[in-house]
Amino acid sequence: MKNTRAVVMVVVAVLIGLVAVVLASQWITKQTQGSTNTVVVARLDVNLGTKLTPEMLKSIPWPTGNIPSGAVSDPGMLDGRVLKVSVQRDEPILDSKLAPLGTKGGLSAVVAEGKRAITVRVNDVIGVAGFALPGNYVDILVNTVDDTKGGAAKNKDQTISKTVLEHILVLAVAQEATRDDTKPKVVNAVTLEVTPEQAEKLDLARSVGSLSLVLRNQVDSNPAETVGVTKRELLYGESGPAEVAPAPAPKPVVKRPAPRRVVAAAPAQPAAAEPEPQRECVEIVRGMTRHTECF
Repeated sequence: MKNTRAVVMVVVAVLIGLVAVVLASQWITKQTQGSTNTVVVARLDVNLGTKLTPEMLKSIPWPTGNIPSGAVSDPGMLDGRVLKVSVQRDEPILDSKLAPLGTKGGLSAVVAEGKRAITVRVNDVIGVAGFALPGNYVDILVNTVDDTKGGAAKNKDQTISKTVLEHILVLAVAQEATRDDTKPKVVNAVTLEVTPEQAEKLDLARSVGSLSLVLRNQVDSNPAETVGVTKRELLYGESGPAEVAPAPAPKPVVKRPAPRRVVAAAPAQPAAAEPEPQRECVEIVRGMTRHTECF
């Protein structure tokens, strides 16, 4: 009798537990259905500039309170739209990641409004050994001869290196615009995003000298206030080489008139003395003595 009562109580308890589980499950399902919404995400990794198709998208439930701003619930609304940034698998497709309506795709969809894309030729040195990748920022230096301060002959050795553009976005390297790859790529061309004024400066800079790209921190937007460095400053510092005192100028030679030549008159010759009249002389001998007498 006691065993029968215990069995009945166990069976009733099990039935009550099953009913409670079913009711709780139904209640949770209703609550879940009421607090979620549908959000369109990427079915696979998609690169920027790609035109979306239904095969690239899927809809998944998303908690209503955590739906990202700009999310789309209908995949049909994204058919034919172009991405201006790369998205990864299961990442929501937001309106901020889409190019304006009517964009045909390609690199032009990535260029920001009011900006331009310009390509410069580089090599393994100019291109920072391939580390100037899409999405990075670079400064641009030009090395040229400054002949703006006088004649070209006077300043032919006045070489200067100057930063002409700063914080320039790299859009693509060669024909690749994806920003997910961080492996260096040595290419022969880099495409940059610039304003129209910057495009003019860059075009002039590459025609008057050689360009170099300088990789900078992605979050550092502070301008570099430099005036450039010249060949003179590089070799001798800001003070320049020691000045050598110029040699004294030679004294002017004053031409003096040649002195007049004075010819002294020959001294007057004394008048010739009149010859003495010829006299007759006789030698007289007296003993041992002789003398002459003239008449």
